[in-house]
Amino acid sequence: MSKSRDNTLNIFDDPKALKKRINKEIVTDATPLEDPKDPEANVTHSLYRLVASEAQADEMAKQLQAGGYGWGHAKKALLEALVDGFADERARFHELMADKAQIDEALAKGAEKARAVAADVLARVRERAGY
Repeated sequence: MSKSRDNTLNIFDDPKALKKRINKEIVTDATPLEDPKDPEANVTHSLYRLVASEAQADEMAKQLQAGGYGWGHAKKALLEALVDGFADERARFHELMADKAQIDEALAKGAEKARAVAADVLARVRERAGY
């Protein structure tokens, strides 16, 4: 993934958009499928290690090192781990984003709390500053 571009994988994106982003933005070398690969040499395995179980990540590393398992396979496994691992959160996110009234209500409550805290702080500042 590029260091100068928006280099994030949004877990709330739909699976199709996430797949496109993973396949396009995660750059891999052209090592032939049958050749062994260094799992630590590419961000695909590093990201997979963050979202998969330790056993799954170790298995992917072994498959990459053995050969016959390519970066395309690793990207597919990463996509599946992201889609399956965050399915509930993704559904809840889209549910919340669809209810604009609830968002506005939460923002209004937060603004009210912030105003109360700010008013207290401002009053103390004015008192100490002699205003």
